[in-house]
Amino acid sequence: MTATVPLPWGPHTPRTTPLDLASGGTPPTSRTVFSAAHVVADPYADISPDDPAAVDWESTLAFRRHLWSHGLGVAEAMDTAQRGMGLDWAGAAELIRRSAAEAKAVGGRIACGVGTDQLLPSSEPTLAEVRSAYEEQLALAEVNGVQPILMASRDLAKAARGPEDYLATYAHLLRQSREPVILHWLGPMFDPALEGYWGSTDLDEATDTFLKVIAEHPDKVDGIKISLLDAAREIDVRRRLPSGVRCYTGDDFNYPELIAGDERGFSHALLGIFDPLGPLAAHAVRVLDTGDTAGFRALLDPTIELSRHLFQPPTRFYKTGVVFLAWLAGHQDHFTMAGGLQSARSLPHLAKAYELADGLGLFPDPDLAAHRMRGLLAVQGGTR
Repeated sequence: MTATVPLPWGPHTPRTTPLDLASGGTPPTSRTVFSAAHVVADPYADISPDDPAAVDWESTLAFRRHLWSHGLGVAEAMDTAQRGMGLDWAGAAELIRRSAAEAKAVGGRIACGVGTDQLLPSSEPTLAEVRSAYEEQLALAEVNGVQPILMASRDLAKAARGPEDYLATYAHLLRQSREPVILHWLGPMFDPALEGYWGSTDLDEATDTFLKVIAEHPDKVDGIKISLLDAAREIDVRRRLPSGVRCYTGDDFNYPELIAGDERGFSHALLGIFDPLGPLAAHAVRVLDTGDTAGFRALLDPTIELSRHLFQPPTRFYKTGVVFLAWLAGHQDHFTMAGGLQSARSLPHLAKAYELADGLGLFPDPDLAAHRMRGLLAVQGGTR
C-alpha cells in the first residue's frame, strides 16, 4: 500500500501512475505556444536576498530543454524567471545569451523579455533614459537572434505623463526593431508598479492606446501578450487586432477557453502556468490541432483549479508555486529560489498545490514527489 502524505487537513494517498506524456512531441501547428520558464537558483551560493541571483545554469538550461522536447516555445527572462523579483538585468542578460545558444543547438523556439531593469529601482528616469535602456536590451536580443518581447516597464510607468509618452516611446522602439516583436501588457495584479500602464487606469482608454501603437506599426508587431486575468477584455482586444497580429493569452485563469477560441477567433499562448503544465499543455494543443476542441478542453479544463490556486493573490508570488512543483517533479534538486522567494507562500498553500498537481498526474515520479512533500512538511511543519 502506498504511504500517505500527512497534509495539514488530512492524509493524502499519492497517485501511483503519472500521465503518459513522453518527450519528442512536435510543436503545435494551430497555435503558437510559449511557456514562460523559471530559473533554478544555486542553493549553495553564500549570498543574501538583496544580492544578485546566483543561478544554477545547468539545471536552468536543462528545464528549457525539457520544454523544447515537448514541442513548446520558451519565453525567456520574463516575470516567471523572477525578472525584477530576484533576477537583475545582468543575470537576465546572461540567461538570454545562454538560452539563445541552447535554443540554436536543439532547434527550439525562443523569445526573450526586453525591458528597462538596468535602471536603478530608486531612480526617477527620464523618457530618454527609458528609451536608451530598452534599446540596450533590444540590441542584446537581436545580436543573439531571439524574438524580442517588449516587456511592460516599471520605469516607463514612472516617467510617462500620459498616453502620448507611451505612443512615442513604443513608436521609437518599433521603428528600430529588425523583426516583429511581441508587446506585453502585464496587469497590476502581477506587478503593482504597472498600475495605469498605457497612460490610464481606465482599461478602455489603456486598450485604445496600445491598439493605436499596433495600428500605426502592424508590420513590426507579431502580437500582444495580455495578462489581465479578464477573459472578456482579452476576447474584445483580439477581435480588434489588425489582420496578422496575434493575441497571446497570458490569462492563467481562463486559458483553455481563450486558446480554444470561438467562431470569431482564438488566442495563442504565452503562459507561466505552462511551466508546470508543459507536457500536458503541449499534448492538449496537438489534440486541438486535429480539430478536436472537446478533447482539448477535456485535457486542460481540469488544470484550471491548480492554476487559479498558484496565481491567487498576491498573484506576483505565483513563481514560488511554479518552482515548488518543478522541485517535486524532479526537475531540480532543491526548493531554494533567488531572493529567498521560496518563503513567499505558506505551507498550506504549497501542500494544496502538491495535492492538486498529484491529482492531475503531473509528477513523472509520484513516489519522489510524495517523499519530498513529506520531508518539507516534517521540516517546516514539524509533527502534530
